[in-house]
Amino acid sequence: MTDVLIAGSGPTGLTLACALALRGAAVRVLEQRSAAHRESRGKGLRPGSLEIFETLGVAGAVRAVGSRGVVLRKYFDGEPVADTLVDDGGVLIGQWQVEQALRDRLAGLGVRVEYGSRLVAVTHDATGVRAELADGSVVTAGYLAGCDGGRSTTRRLLGIPFEGSTREEPAMVLGDVRAPGLSRDFWHQWFTSEGGGILLCPIPGTDGFQLQAAPEVDAEGGCVPPSLESFQRIFDRCARMPGIRLTDATWLSDWRINVRAATRMREGRAFLAGDAAHVHPIAGGLGMNTGVQDAVALARTLAAALGDPARQEDVLDAYEAERLPVAMEVVADTARRYERVVHAVRTPGRGTEAGLA
Repeated sequence: MTDVLIAGSGPTGLTLACALALRGAAVRVLEQRSAAHRESRGKGLRPGSLEIFETLGVAGAVRAVGSRGVVLRKYFDGEPVADTLVDDGGVLIGQWQVEQALRDRLAGLGVRVEYGSRLVAVTHDATGVRAELADGSVVTAGYLAGCDGGRSTTRRLLGIPFEGSTREEPAMVLGDVRAPGLSRDFWHQWFTSEGGGILLCPIPGTDGFQLQAAPEVDAEGGCVPPSLESFQRIFDRCARMPGIRLTDATWLSDWRINVRAATRMREGRAFLAGDAAHVHPIAGGLGMNTGVQDAVALARTLAAALGDPARQEDVLDAYEAERLPVAMEVVADTARRYERVVHAVRTPGRGTEAGLA
């Protein structure tokens, strides 16, 4: 029988799978997507995550792809104002590249992600978990870990409240684009005196940039959906570099300010980790890293329970006791960091580094 069934193959789920497989646990990883994505999303690993990846045998692979240190070039009304080196010992790297390194490591441990596998029902009792999938198949396991993101199906099926707030209008549009002719030596951050801005961060190992920008507003005051054409208009208004044309938008998304946390991270033999348990503003780059920390804590808890079934109730309580207070603090802290960034960028020469302190 499967020891641990993991829903979700993002950094949290894959880290958990690697950590458990290295301990000899039988794991399966389900992913409702039909294939792996190539979206930059979370784009930085902090030193603590790299230390964890060292223990998993993944750190070398992510360091080989990512880059240490990035220079933030801040512009105001089109003019370069200040450069700031940010180097905390972590690496700049696209999320899809992190996931690829973890998938490769997991495959070396004999486990492969099962794509096209969508949870539709979960039941659990004192002996284990029964998960029903959309294709009619059933998976039984000793434990279930919901690592399936902010819109977590696992959390919904378990009936765990996700308390907090979500702003209705998008605060940001995002995408992966190419920008031929734009220097890749900087994370470019353009802000203007009339408000708004656009950021282009080079993703190592690619010829693309991650784009973040304040949404374009239409004649009725609504936010214009993300598109290459809209990105170009925002870029032209903020960057004022007519020779640069954005191309090849391979990821289009928007981001709303979500400040939420699950009221609990355990329901019997089922657990939540990563964005399934907490979502928060992106300032400080803590999202992917907090999920990685959740994963190793949960792996430690589940390995202890599997190793000593007689003490499982006492052991299983340890995960929530450790990680729920951390999640609540991260949610509050990133909200404060985000507000600092919003105010800081109104001053020429200030940029996203305001969210790092």
